[in-house]
Amino acid sequence: LTPPRQRLLTQFTSLPQGVKFLVDLRADALRFRKEAPELAILEADLEDIFVSWFDVGFLELQRITWNSPAALLEKLIAYEAVHAIESWDDLRNRLDADRRCYAFFHPRMPLEPLIFVEVALVKGIAGNGQPLLDQSQPVLDAKEADSAIFYSISNTQVGLRGISFGNFLIKRVVDDLSRDLPNLKQFSTLSPIPGFRKWLDEAVGKGTPDLVTADGREALGQALGHRFSKGELPGLLKDYAWVENKPLADALRPVLLRLGARYLLAVEENGKPRDPVARFHLSNGASVHRLNWLGDRSRNGLKQAAGLMVNYLYRLDDIDQNHERFVRDGTIAAAGEVGGLGDL
Repeated sequence: LTPPRQRLLTQFTSLPQGVKFLVDLRADALRFRKEAPELAILEADLEDIFVSWFDVGFLELQRITWNSPAALLEKLIAYEAVHAIESWDDLRNRLDADRRCYAFFHPRMPLEPLIFVEVALVKGIAGNGQPLLDQSQPVLDAKEADSAIFYSISNTQVGLRGISFGNFLIKRVVDDLSRDLPNLKQFSTLSPIPGFRKWLDEAVGKGTPDLVTADGREALGQALGHRFSKGELPGLLKDYAWVENKPLADALRPVLLRLGARYLLAVEENGKPRDPVARFHLSNGASVHRLNWLGDRSRNGLKQAAGLMVNYLYRLDDIDQNHERFVRDGTIAAAGEVGGLGDL
């Protein structure tokens, strides 16, 4: 029952860069699928092949350092999807003694990272991304750190869309760090909330009730100098000047934290959390630990999530239980602090 075309495709594995060629071929098929629907069969065949070829048992976990090949370091700069790497100095800072970078590789694509994660070794759980990326910050002795912060996870190959190995990467990295640095007690992400603003704009447009409490409306009215209506919220956030307006930012803080908690804990799509980053970490067994006000003041951070960031905590003793409950009935593990934000 195996189509002859699949037998043809598997012969590419014997050619130099043959596997990479097929991965790029599927990326092209995905890109042109609407214009050429007949490519759907080829794309589906390649996905079936990749499920077995890129099984996590065949992948190699490697730590990337400043001494790694320059060609590989250039790939990190090109593939970074969360916090753009601005220069070689920026990259060097992310590979310093108090940083770690790990990636999964396939034996047939030795210089092509499939997915990589950047880790900061710090004291306490970080709630702001800027200090982690600040090149002027002093380098911390890794043995003095008590927390590992996963602040960027990037999938690199469009042609492997739908082939999931990110969950295995995080668990392998946690194991590796625990073994090398037993002083580490907490493993947490500092993650974006990429769908928050889009959901909020949609909710306002639909007239969703209870988006802003009476206290929130009163505080925003005082900060703006006129009666506030929730319909103003999208336009207010679109103008990033509100960040520098302290009275307005103070009034927006409880409103946005409350809505951010609702979005992460209650807004679903097809029975799962709507936010893709939340789905990823919660299905891996993490818990929603803390929402961080203005954790990302970059233009992209304000555009996607009004500056909000979230910590997903990987507590080793709870990972399996959290994963099972999430998969079984959609239960989201969350700290009481996050759940209580709904009372603001």
